[in-house]
Formats: sequence, structure tokens, C-alpha cells
Amino acid sequence: MKMSPRCTYCLLSRVHFQSKLSTDDDELINRTLQECLKVVSENYSPEEVSASVATKVHRKCYETLKDKDPYHVTKKLSNEAAQKVLPFAKEKIYEGDPDDAELLRRAVLASIIGNYFDFGIMGFDASEDRFEDAFRKHFERGLDVDETRYMLGMLDNVVYIADNCGEIILDMVLFEVIKKLGGKVTLVVRGGPILTDVTLEDVREFGIDSMVDRVLTTGSNAVGVSVEEASEELLTAMKEASLIISKGMANYETLSEHNFGPIAYLLLTKCECVAEDMGLEKDLTVAKLMNYP
Repeated sequence: MKMSPRCTYCLLSRVHFQSKLSTDDDELINRTLQECLKVVSENYSPEEVSASVATKVHRKCYETLKDKDPYHVTKKLSNEAAQKVLPFAKEKIYEGDPDDAELLRRAVLASIIGNYFDFGIMGFDASEDRFEDAFRKHFERGLDVDETRYMLGMLDNVVYIADNCGEIILDMVLFEVIKKLGGKVTLVVRGGPILTDVTLEDVREFGIDSMVDRVLTTGSNAVGVSVEEASEELLTAMKEASLIISKGMANYETLSEHNFGPIAYLLLTKCECVAEDMGLEKDLTVAKLMNYP
């Protein structure tokens, strides 16, 4: 996905948000914004990939703050909040002994609702104390775009590209369902801390690595998946996958520039630019399959 003019002020809003998480030193916050403004100015172009520019901006932000993980505490709070709702989520997913198609649909839905945890997006309220109510509401509403029925026969060799902390706890149920339906899961996490995204450290902390067949990283702390910074092992896994599951908007922003597939984008359209690029409206719960015969 290419940049939109709207990406500029959303990016800077997020820089301000994470700077305040890191420090209460107004002078440092102002200097960080100035440095990041320079990066935006030097790299903004409607021909640039939005997430690639975001990577440069956030790396400059972290460098100026001298903070490798401003969201460290926020990520822990997200995981704790998701753990509280996990028993309810599992109960709703397995309720009434659903058939395979319905079981997959419910697990996908719960996983997407976990994408609610995305702190710092301008105009998006992801307060952890409101998550349980939000989960109930979204689960009852269901999927606005539902192409899970086509995914059912593609689960043999799944490459699952994770997104945020918090939602990774609900992703675990989807891993469980994919395995129950006879599939294998290669989980892909970020190669280093960026925003609230899941890293290898987070996966190991919750024993998630034991729930999947293999864990790989994206090779760096780039926003989304930077193909230029990815390992050959990851690129081969993606090319050989029976299905790539891509969680969240940042992964869409990067992967939509390539022809990997089939690929299922599971996300909430929290951003107008992403929604428009997908041909959808804002604030939808989406399970959309692309690049398949």
C-alpha cells in the first residue's frame, strides 16, 4: 500500500503518543518530533510504501528517545487484558459443537477482535479496561467480510504472520483450531521491538512457541514485513505455504505490495487509507482472501 497524505499526521500523532510513553521530558519530546518531522519530510512520496516510511520514522523516534521499546509496559497490559477474556472467547468459539467451517469462522473472528489492541492509532480507543465489553459486542456482530469458507481447504501448511501483543493471546485459539483441523503452523513474529508488535521474547514468555510447529522472525524491527530485510528461510516458507495468514494493517501495508499467496488478511479496518486500499469501509471486521486461483 502506498502512502496517503493522511499517513503523515497519523504517523506524527503516534510519534507523540509513544514519546509520552517513554518520557515526561518536554524538551526531549519536542526534539524527537523535530527529528521525525525531518524523516517524514525527506521520505514522503505517494510512490513510497506507507509502512516503509513508518519504519524509518519509528526507528528515528526510538533512536532519539534512546528507548528501544517505549511500549514495554503497554504490551504487558495488553496481554494481561487478553488473558482475562481468553476463557470467554474459547467458550464462545466451541459453544454448541460447531462443524469445521463454523469453528474456523469463530476462531478467525476472535483472533481479529484481538486486533483491537493497537494503542496510539489516532482516533482509535483501545483501552484495556474496555476490551471485554468490546469483545462481546464484536463477537455478536460477527465478520463484516467473511471469506473463511475458502480458507478451510488451505490449512495444510499455514504461515501465520502475527501482529500485536494482546491479540497474540487470542491468536492461540486459532492456532489450536488450525492444528485440530489437521494443519501445521509456522508463526512469524517481529525480529525486534517495534510499536506493540509481538517478538520472540513475547512468544516464549507465554509458551506460544510450543503451540505451533515452527517460529520464525521477520528478520528486523521493520513495521510489517520488509521483504528486503527478511531471511531466505522466511521468504521460502511464505512461497511454499498453502496459506499465509496476515494479521493487522501493517502487515497488509507491506505484503499487499507483493504477490505472495494465497494470503488471508485478518484485520479491523481502523484506518481509512487501509480500508480504501482494500476497497472497503472503515471500522469493519475483515477476513479477506487474496492472490488465490
